[in-house]
Amino acid sequence: MRRNWLLFLLLAVLLIVQYRLWFGPGSWEEITRLRRQIAEQEHSNAELRERNERLSREVQSLKTDLATVEERARQELGLIREGETFYLVVDEEESK
Repeated sequence: MRRNWLLFLLLAVLLIVQYRLWFGPGSWEEITRLRRQIAEQEHSNAELRERNERLSREVQSLKTDLATVEERARQELGLIREGETFYLVVDEEESK
């Protein structure tokens, strides 16, 4: 009789431990999900780090190279130098 109770108690403890291992806090599923989130965040951080480095190089170029500033002004602000002639060509399809 005592042996049956001990066996039942050990089985109950085993089931509780298994439940926590698979479904409770800190379970395998949660650890896998967290690892996946960490990998996604590291990927996102790497992309942002690369973008920041590119922007930093662009800022440094704008600070030191006047040709870069002029090119940017021509593209974004429509800069025209003195003595240059500006021609605007409009496609008929775009104007409709």
